[in-house]
Amino acid sequence: MIKKTIDKKAFHLLKEKMSEGLLPQWVLTDPDIFDLEIEKIYGRTWQFLAHETELKGPGSYVTRWMANDPVLLLKNRNGEIKAFLNSCTHRGTQLCTADRGNKKVFTCPYHGWSYNLDGDLIGIVAGNKVYGEEMDKSEWGLRPIPQVGMYRGMIFASLDHHAMPLEEYLGDMKWYFDILLGRSDGGMEVRGLPQRWVAKANWKATAENFAADPYHVQTTHRSTVELGISPSDPLYAGYGHQIVLDNGHGINVITSKTGEARVPFQGMPESMWPMFKENLTPEQLHVLSKVTVFVGGVYPNLSFVSPIHGTEGDLHNYLNFRMWRPISPEQVEVWSWFLIDKAAPEEYKEAAYKGYLGSFGPSGTLEQDDTETWSRIVEVSKGLMMRDKHLNYNSVSNYLMGFNRVEPDENFPGPGKAYPTTYLDAISRSMHENWLELISAGMFEEEVIK
Repeated sequence: MIKKTIDKKAFHLLKEKMSEGLLPQWVLTDPDIFDLEIEKIYGRTWQFLAHETELKGPGSYVTRWMANDPVLLLKNRNGEIKAFLNSCTHRGTQLCTADRGNKKVFTCPYHGWSYNLDGDLIGIVAGNKVYGEEMDKSEWGLRPIPQVGMYRGMIFASLDHHAMPLEEYLGDMKWYFDILLGRSDGGMEVRGLPQRWVAKANWKATAENFAADPYHVQTTHRSTVELGISPSDPLYAGYGHQIVLDNGHGINVITSKTGEARVPFQGMPESMWPMFKENLTPEQLHVLSKVTVFVGGVYPNLSFVSPIHGTEGDLHNYLNFRMWRPISPEQVEVWSWFLIDKAAPEEYKEAAYKGYLGSFGPSGTLEQDDTETWSRIVEVSKGLMMRDKHLNYNSVSNYLMGFNRVEPDENFPGPGKAYPTTYLDAISRSMHENWLELISAGMFEEEVIK
């Protein structure tokens, strides 16, 4: 058993500053804070693992991580989704080292113990001679991940047996996921493999950058303006609504200065428009018809962006999922999925995928811009003077922006608290308030974490 805490005086100072809309910079790279985050946030919330289209049939599997916990996610013979700790019960080594595949049996590379698709131990090398008849194999199956849930094809898991149900945790974000994932017949599919790479960054900065910060676009991604890909209007990413949802979730619905989209339905083929009318409510259809970009996040570490890319006459849309796996206070492993409507024409899918690779792939223009900024934040956040420095500026943090000034738009058709601009820090504050609540739970009540 270990007990995690931070200095009581430091905690109360942190709480005081955050109530003023300020975030002390030292929390980004503090190792004690990071340990608290792993246990109290990643150990208790729901985390995205995969999309159902990555598991094609019985025996198909992928290996994933929930922070430091390795996960074997598979489809059993009955078509059920199962998730197990990817660790052999004999000596604890990683059971499956491949990223994906299809198997009937998983055999440990260390001593050869083998498990079926339900996690049962079914084979032991020289079992009768080594362990005798008295060993009960049913006691040594793979350890299941405590909770697994699915919404609109998205597979989530929680390490906490007592976590609220997934649909309750997602809350009103489901309304927006219905637009993103349920607008067309057949839903969405993953195309290609999820790409992953390690970035010098703190997970809080990366999650906030996507979920809460369109304000950085005009400066950080200035090269796209100079190339004529993005509009020159400095407010162009600020038009629309920033929507605060429960549990630290949020979404930005970016439109244009006139409130209209650049093109209807994000440039998707007109042949698909009748599907949208069939699958969405009138309110959802209205939002989709006007939007240029959806960008947001599910706390703590799933982000998503659904943009318009391309040139006039050759525009395309896709959905990019991002998962930020925390490795240390100064490193994240980035996981990036490309999703697109199953019902879209094949040529359209291919063009959209190329657009994704050129913008949000590991070597994409937008990706390089963001990664450079994130690395500079962690590089300067460990100094002594950072202990009393508070963030209220730069491309990733502007926590005073809109504070007590912008009122919600009561006429916005979707759920959540919708502010009539995306250039403010409503989602940022919500994320960090949720962060503080989670890491401080029981902190001064002699809580023991097992």
